[in-house]
Amino acid sequence: MNHKQIERWAPWLLLVVVIVLWQIICSAFAISEFIFPSPWRIWTQLVEFKGLIAGHAWRTYWVTMAGFGLAIVVGVLLGFLVGSSRLAYAALYPLMTAFNALPKAAFVPILVVWFGIGAGPAILTAFLISFFPIMVNIATGLATLEPELEDVLRVLGAKRWDVLVKVGLPRSMPYFYGSLKVAITLAFVGTTVSEMTAANEGIGYLLISAGSAMQMGLAFAGLMVVGAMAMVMYELFSLVEKHTTGWAHRGSQGG
Repeated sequence: MNHKQIERWAPWLLLVVVIVLWQIICSAFAISEFIFPSPWRIWTQLVEFKGLIAGHAWRTYWVTMAGFGLAIVVGVLLGFLVGSSRLAYAALYPLMTAFNALPKAAFVPILVVWFGIGAGPAILTAFLISFFPIMVNIATGLATLEPELEDVLRVLGAKRWDVLVKVGLPRSMPYFYGSLKVAITLAFVGTTVSEMTAANEGIGYLLISAGSAMQMGLAFAGLMVVGAMAMVMYELFSLVEKHTTGWAHRGSQGG
């Protein structure tokens, strides 16, 4: 097995090790399933309630994708504005940083008042928690464009807009895909948190319902499904990144 194959299988091997140790600890110490369910208990609950979990998971997925799509649009536009203008960078970046420091869960009651119980607060919470990494990475990619390169392009007759669109944006693509892989995980967090307090369906709602009924295996099964959905989307963006920005990772692909 060569180095690349080891890297490819390392996360799965680590996952197997963690699950096996988890099961051994639960069995050896006879930990109550109501306190900390074993992987086997979680699996049996996942199979038993697969229809229920699938329905809630689908709701969480499309709500997250709606909020995440909105985050991409707003994040890219704001990132382009902030990264392309020193004045905008100085004016907006500190405000956006302060906004990002606010706990997004605190917005959920406000969003419920504005939009009622349902998908609206969950979509907006996913958006609010995930647009900032996208904005920051796009802005960073544009703002760190080498002055020497820009000077050469200006001498060759390129205008500021040409430099940003034809050089700055392509150069920002690795930053952009890196931000997507971070933002998608945050979007699922935002959706789940909102569903726990402002929805009557979704994985977040399932967690609250299962916890109230002391069905901890079901609750953990819901958590595993959210983690699996986030991991699949993460790997999807990694695959797209690899095929579209391979030039930016030439040095790290040797083995």
